[in-house]
Amino acid sequence: MIHTGQAVVDLVLRVPSVPAPGGDVFASGHEFLAGGGVNVMLAAARDGARVVYAGGHGTGPFGDIVRAALAPEDVELAAPADPGADTGFSVALVDDGAERTFVSTAGAESAVDVAQLRRTEPGNGDVVYVSGYSLVHDANRAALLEWLPTVPAGCSVVVDPAPVIGDVGLDSVRVLLDRADVWTTNEREALILLRRLGSNAETEDRATVAAALATATGRTVVLRAGSHGALISRPGGDVLSCPSPEVDAVDTNGAGDAHAGVMSARLAAGEDLEAAVRRAGVAAAIAVTRPGPATAPIAAEVDAVIRGGRTPAE
Repeated sequence: MIHTGQAVVDLVLRVPSVPAPGGDVFASGHEFLAGGGVNVMLAAARDGARVVYAGGHGTGPFGDIVRAALAPEDVELAAPADPGADTGFSVALVDDGAERTFVSTAGAESAVDVAQLRRTEPGNGDVVYVSGYSLVHDANRAALLEWLPTVPAGCSVVVDPAPVIGDVGLDSVRVLLDRADVWTTNEREALILLRRLGSNAETEDRATVAAALATATGRTVVLRAGSHGALISRPGGDVLSCPSPEVDAVDTNGAGDAHAGVMSARLAAGEDLEAAVRRAGVAAAIAVTRPGPATAPIAAEVDAVIRGGRTPAE
């Protein structure tokens, strides 16, 4: 799996609730952790994929945190550390309802050129993972939009649009859609994109949303629906429900990343999309029972749940 997004550092603050503008709150705990694209890469690596990070990383304490997180999982770096900048960081507020709110900065991960992407040399059977966050940064957007159309047809391109899909140029979004094989998204992001593509879909029926997005984009859609699991919809086809195990969530930060990473790993291993999504749902269910953004399980833990040997919370 070739990850073309951004690896950053999360400063995770645990708060009873996000304060109102002008308010103040004390955190009950805090951690500096590698996050952003790191969560997806670790999830894929722990499920057995060979993972290559095609993005940037900096020289400094935050870059060191990212590299220290990737190294034990044998994630390969496509480029050396940027000598002129450190890696960026994100402040993640996790409240008592396990919801999270982010404020982010940009660093070396936001300055990728097309030559760096070309060095990854994707081949048949590889999975190229694309994040919508790449479209926010001028350099990354230009590099990605130039390189992505050249990715060989034998590669599967998985696009996770992220919440920023409502803020980036529609022409850029269409380049992603033109090459995407799988568009993996949550419900909020799906509705944002539907409105941008001219659809009036406003419904609480997830199957309708998934089908509408597949029709509007002409692409296979994996709609992540939290505790409800995920839905798979192909243009003109039926919507397939892939439930996930019931768990008591402790921290939803990184759940979507765990899902996307494991799904990508299984696609890279040659599995069909339904099997990949069902396994990813188990991995995400395990991840939310643990505090922290990079809590994807190892393959053996997922295997144990699938075999019925234990529940995700055990």
